[in-house]
Amino acid sequence: MASIVSRMDLGISQRTAVVAAASAGLGFASAQALANEGVRVVICSRDADRVADAAKKIGNGCVGIVGDVSTSEGALAFIREAKSILGDIDIVVANGGGPPAGNFASTDLNLYPAAIERSMLATVAMCKEVIPRMQERGWGRIVAITSTAVRQPFANLILSSTARAGLTAFLKTVATEVASNGITVNTVQPGTHATDRIKQLYGSMEGAAEGIPAGVVGDPKDFGSVVAFLCSEQAKFVTGTHLQVDGGSYPGLI
Repeated sequence: MASIVSRMDLGISQRTAVVAAASAGLGFASAQALANEGVRVVICSRDADRVADAAKKIGNGCVGIVGDVSTSEGALAFIREAKSILGDIDIVVANGGGPPAGNFASTDLNLYPAAIERSMLATVAMCKEVIPRMQERGWGRIVAITSTAVRQPFANLILSSTARAGLTAFLKTVATEVASNGITVNTVQPGTHATDRIKQLYGSMEGAAEGIPAGVVGDPKDFGSVVAFLCSEQAKFVTGTHLQVDGGSYPGLI
């Protein structure tokens, strides 16, 4: 018997969204999932050809612009250009590459400001730019793609763990302040997914799946669907959460 799959209407058709660093990987998957729901999406990447190709693949009127969200200034420029295209912004998916690897001994003090700028302050800047208008309109969704390293720091990623833990605390605080305005603020903490970067690191998905209780690496499309759900009408009572999407890899209770 053929399986029957019913599709849930997330209630966000005709909403507007910006998805940072979305020419590939989990950002691309999140933008695709939102566009599939009828959301008008603007994405960015530092590479003009890559972002144009990504927008074409996403379809549904997606617009790609060149932008570097590794700094607060670049993040603001992205949001402001997106505003000129979309008007009001209903949804922000904050995403971006992490800072360089290193441990306590190998990481100089002067590397911390740039890491905090990239993985914390750029998202703070985007929130400052869009949330006041969301409050006026009584609706908004902020979703940040972070890492399970926020819960359990990984060896040799001290900069990423430090900056993203700070971002998580910031977003949790903001979530409580704006909840009564119809705005939700959440983070999604990915484990290992089948992205180009993981393929480069491991060479094969079999190797990347070792140690994951689910026995496989994550499908970016599934991750994107989780992000889209957090942006939905049905998720209006879900805020201040930090959701692991990692195939059961994180071993802690909380």
